[in-house]
Amino acid sequence: MRILFILFTLVMCSTSCKNVNEETNRLTVMYLAPQSIEYAKGFTIINHGTHKEIKVTTPWPDTKEELIYILHPKGTKQPFKSEKAVFVEVPVERVVVTSTTDVPILEYLNLEQKLVGFPHTDYISSEKTRALVDKGAIKELGREFNLNTEIVLELSPDMVLGFSANGETKAYDLIQKTGIPVVINGSWMEEHPLGRAEWIKFVAAFFGKENIAEDVFQQIKTEYSNAVAIAQNSTERPTVLSGNMFKDIWHVPGGNSYVAKFLTDAKTHYLWQNNQKTGSIALSFESVLEKAQHAALWIGSGNVNSLTELQEQNHQYPLFDAFKNKAVYSSTLKTGAKGGLMYYELGPMRPDLILKDIIKIAHPELLPDYKLYFFKKLD
Repeated sequence: MRILFILFTLVMCSTSCKNVNEETNRLTVMYLAPQSIEYAKGFTIINHGTHKEIKVTTPWPDTKEELIYILHPKGTKQPFKSEKAVFVEVPVERVVVTSTTDVPILEYLNLEQKLVGFPHTDYISSEKTRALVDKGAIKELGREFNLNTEIVLELSPDMVLGFSANGETKAYDLIQKTGIPVVINGSWMEEHPLGRAEWIKFVAAFFGKENIAEDVFQQIKTEYSNAVAIAQNSTERPTVLSGNMFKDIWHVPGGNSYVAKFLTDAKTHYLWQNNQKTGSIALSFESVLEKAQHAALWIGSGNVNSLTELQEQNHQYPLFDAFKNKAVYSSTLKTGAKGGLMYYELGPMRPDLILKDIIKIAHPELLPDYKLYFFKKLD
């Protein structure tokens, strides 16, 4: 009898262990699909079979160390202990995000219903997510960077998706201490437009939507690449001025910046394209006038509705040929119901539309049936 009992115990243990292993494998396959990165430089993803390791290498300027996130399926144990890594059980069911750029990503992944809180909801412009805000499904979490941690804790999200412009993370650190994992999105640090768009793969990993993210990104990549090819058919390369005055300084995009890449890919001659900066360049009005007075186009003139408003900001703007010839374009005129700017919300996810806009402005004959999506010519 003793022998039979031992055999029975071994069989049951074997069956039980097999069921556990099968369940773990099923979860792993479902929520840890393989991913590859093509353009983004700010994060890496390694699939270890039972968990994923995501490293954000450039979450903000002059970062001192990389951020590490370990994703493991719900129902499985934390794979190891670490004081540096943030552990996230996936798939995430309830999420708080803090940047409007994350809203289109959630929508493209069909995850907008998972969003439960956002700071300054007036900034959200997308009609689909705006409707959720209006019916109270997405809670207001404060204004600007003043994240209301009490409401965040009441919402009890599975994850907070945040960002930091300068490494300031005090509000996030407080949330993290309560046991809610905080994940930092550093997409805004990318220099290539497709690099920014590829962060949809980063977000998708936390929801088990890797395959959808890959399909969406490949479609955007194809559209962008096709637009670049179309631009090369032009024999002209019009000169371009960008940026505007803020107080006594004119900020123009650096030659290796995100904006400069658009202008280059649209086959224009950006007047500061040989500058090596990835951020903006601070210049005096006189130096900009000297270099760009005869530029054919002024693309990205700031938050104004007309040439009259632009001139009111600085009475010397009419000295530029682009102003005289009414060839000034702004990307801040398309807004949502509460005044949020579509360019800053959807633009990072749809660089193909931004590029097509610039091609239409610079080479209208190449896209005869295309209508500007983000940009508008100032009257």
